Amino acid sequence: MLQATQRDELMPYAVQPAEGRGRRLHAEPESLTRSPWQRDRDRVVHSSGFRRLQYKTQVFINHEGDFFRTRLTHSLEVAQVARSMARYLRLDEDLTEAVALAHDLGHTPFGHAGEDALAARMHDYGGFDHNAQALRQVMLLERRYLAFDGLNLTWETLEGLAKHNGPVRRPSARLAEVDALFPLDLGGYASAEAQVAALADDIAYHGHDLDDGVKSGLLALDDLVDVPLVGQALAEARALAADLPTSDTRTHQRIRHEMVRRVIHALVTDVLVCTRARLADLAPRSVEDIRAANAPVVAFGPAMEEANKGIRKFLFAKLYRHWRVNRMTHKARHVTGELFTTLTESPNLLPAEWQQHLGDKDKAAVHRTVADYVASMTDRYAMEEHRRLTDLSVAG
Repeated sequence: MLQATQRDELMPYAVQPAEGRGRRLHAEPESLTRSPWQRDRDRVVHSSGFRRLQYKTQVFINHEGDFFRTRLTHSLEVAQVARSMARYLRLDEDLTEAVALAHDLGHTPFGHAGEDALAARMHDYGGFDHNAQALRQVMLLERRYLAFDGLNLTWETLEGLAKHNGPVRRPSARLAEVDALFPLDLGGYASAEAQVAALADDIAYHGHDLDDGVKSGLLALDDLVDVPLVGQALAEARALAADLPTSDTRTHQRIRHEMVRRVIHALVTDVLVCTRARLADLAPRSVEDIRAANAPVVAFGPAMEEANKGIRKFLFAKLYRHWRVNRMTHKARHVTGELFTTLTESPNLLPAEWQQHLGDKDKAAVHRTVADYVASMTDRYAMEEHRRLTDLSVAG
């Protein structure tokens, strides 16, 4: 049985504040009142990229409704799950939270549809992926400080962003450039804190995409009966609601919320139990033992991993590839692609502050600057900018 824990002394394999690798790009005196990772978290929260996540797609385009998740609410839910798990495992909660809050800063407008459009057009110019773009955002594109560009985050937070999906054996051209500037030991695993943030990402999006899918009407509760883990959670929720009026909309909502709560609880509990067992077997004495391990220490058990894959497979087939979502995805790719093509062919159409970053205006520099500009947009701004560039009736 898992027991709730109070904040306690960190385990020896947690990242220790006094032993961090620091801020290597730009020297700064450390704060007298905050740990390095509290400071990283605060810089992320106050960044312009983080605020823009409020109007960036998770599954549903921003204008489709105020009640669906956005990249911002997703990031907050990831941070909540991750911090709770880190506390139970006696890891550094602030580092875990910093990685969780920053992990989506590189996402384009319109979710993966926008990313696909940029990746296709940047294929010959270093590529594009949101993980590398998140690093670019926090290391270069945030321009808030007099002494440097970027947020000047610690090595440990940047490591967590770079290795969000585990060791990177074959880094993209963009990530290789970052690693050359700021070596992140890409071939090894990230800290346990970063691994917790990565698993919390999976757990959070499964929970809220099921919730939003049913709330939108694209999924019905009866569609979920045979989905691994979800079907059992739904049956338990319905049993609890047996005495409530089944025709009442509020009963339907409560069943949905109870189902999602049980799915998240089951996923989190499995990760914590299995991680404790892996840590006992590995007996790591420091975070370097975690990084040097031949497998992640934070992971689902085999049965829950299969259930997790089953949930993902269902969501891809029935929600992310639903015809209504496909239509919006098609339009989003079109808008993103047209924006990119128009601005790379005529970079003098870029806002003045972005033209300043074109350098000598060689083709690669133009493409990268336009990719940064388009990636920074919210859904709403991208649609407005597309209209300004293509519709004569709209003022530029």
